[in-house]
Amino acid sequence: MLGLLGFYDELDNPSGRPNGSIRDAVRSAGEPDEAELVAYLDAGHVLIEVMEGGPDVITGSPHRHSPGCSSLLTDGTWLWRLDFPHYVETHHVSLPDAFTEHVRGLTYRMPAITVARFAPHYDETMPLVGWASAVPWRSTATTLVPAPRPAAGTNRADGATPAQDRPHGSWSRPRKPRKPPRS
Repeated sequence: MLGLLGFYDELDNPSGRPNGSIRDAVRSAGEPDEAELVAYLDAGHVLIEVMEGGPDVITGSPHRHSPGCSSLLTDGTWLWRLDFPHYVETHHVSLPDAFTEHVRGLTYRMPAITVARFAPHYDETMPLVGWASAVPWRSTATTLVPAPRPAAGTNRADGATPAQDRPHGSWSRPRKPRKPPRS
């Protein structure tokens, strides 16, 4: 069975979710290596993509993971929602010691997943998070390899902003050219 992260009562209709109330998990400060832990969570392998949106359940505000917030990610040992990194970085929700030790032991690098070994864990965990009726996940690949992450603070040579880093909204209309200054 996979360890579960971020399946809080407030994030889904049925109460009694595996991680209880998110309000009980909020802390005033995070782990010293919180940024690395958040980057690790952001790099998870996507298992199920969900086309829904949801605000921060504490503040009511939209956030960077609002679109597709309940999509599911994994590292092969743990399972979490797409919006879980937001709650870690914004509200410093507590993380299980076993998870932080696991990630630190991997030096914050998302591991590859051997599909044949992972699939039985997936099958037994999904009913616990309300996905008992979901189509069983199966990859045609034998191994899931994490996508390369860009180095922090690097810019693209062409100066373009990658689509995933753009704010939400229409990017299809060009901007009006500025009027030249009067002389």
